[in-house]
Amino acid sequence: MTGARQALDVAALRAATPGTTTVAHFNHAGASLMSETTLAAITDHLRREALDGPHEAAAGVQDRLDAARADAATLVGGTPDEIAFTASGSAGWGLAFSGLPPLRAGDRVLVGRQEWGGNLATLRAASDRAGATVETIPCRADGSVDATALAGMIDARVRLVSLTWLPANGGLINDAAAVGGVTRAADVPYFVDAGQALGQLPVDVAAIGCDVLKGAGRKHLRGPRGTAILYVRRAFRDRLTPAFLDVLSGPWTPGGPAPRDDARAFETSEVAVALLLGLGAALRQALDLGIDALRARIAPLADGLRARLADVPGVRLEDLGTERSGLVAFTVAGHDAQGVRAALGAERINVGANGAAYTPLDMTARGLDGIVRASVHAFNTDEEIDRLVAAVTRVAAGRPVGAQRRVA
Repeated sequence: MTGARQALDVAALRAATPGTTTVAHFNHAGASLMSETTLAAITDHLRREALDGPHEAAAGVQDRLDAARADAATLVGGTPDEIAFTASGSAGWGLAFSGLPPLRAGDRVLVGRQEWGGNLATLRAASDRAGATVETIPCRADGSVDATALAGMIDARVRLVSLTWLPANGGLINDAAAVGGVTRAADVPYFVDAGQALGQLPVDVAAIGCDVLKGAGRKHLRGPRGTAILYVRRAFRDRLTPAFLDVLSGPWTPGGPAPRDDARAFETSEVAVALLLGLGAALRQALDLGIDALRARIAPLADGLRARLADVPGVRLEDLGTERSGLVAFTVAGHDAQGVRAALGAERINVGANGAAYTPLDMTARGLDGIVRASVHAFNTDEEIDRLVAAVTRVAAGRPVGAQRRVA
């Protein structure tokens, strides 16, 4: 973790982010806008691959890849040997889950109500094959996971507790550390999906008490798509058996394969080096800015947006929780989420639109078939929020939206 160093220079952040000149971007929870530095790290290496050869180019940047791994470890409070780079958060989570002992009939898996749909699908498929069950941890009054109720659910048949820390469908922040206190006491494996947390909230895996944590690089970290960070606690690594090996994760020796004993057992020798260099640049930028400083900028922007949207006739806020993130969820009466997204996109305002499949247990429990999601970052401005609220107001009132235009 890193603390705030000084107030962020928003103008400088925007000047270093080319996309701010073309769109008002409120889809950082989906994929953020890369900085010029991150973009250059990727494109410069691709050119080097074309000129020098891909393998040769990779050999020349090993020190930068090592630095990226060290920065990823710093970001989450771990050590470099506890970090693996994967192609997506879902891939990393799936690799770790597949390394657990297979589920058996009667086993139980416990999940938060906001569990990410991809994780949930994997858990349900494995449970169905084995005759195990996936059960939902009750929520507290504010909609967050109830760690006390979880403690009452633990028995000898519980094989895993899985929590999506910041759900994809709104601003709720679950108490991941409270859940970790329960799992540590019971010695039950604990996986945390931190996809929406990395880059906007301080992360400390020791305080959370998780065994595995994952998050994509493309969201608030502002890295490229096709990159993700997987943390595997050193003392937990021996409890996982990778589903497959290659020459990096399990090199062949005269006695047979010798699987690595660190998190890189979940990596492969073939990687997109240019993308990892881009992720490294994004990690370094986030750490230099300070995660606390980013959080201090994002939180009031999101709260201000919520207050503004709450005053728009026909708009209903759909956020749960007491402490909230930079994700702002809402619905517009008489309009489906994708339609609102398209209407705002016509004004060069980017937002997300999540269907029930993203967080099926929570969306079903609340009777929602979709939400519009406006997620903010430190380089968003009050002027952009004015534009977003004005456009949502026109959509809610049934008035036509404007033609596409560039942001000044």
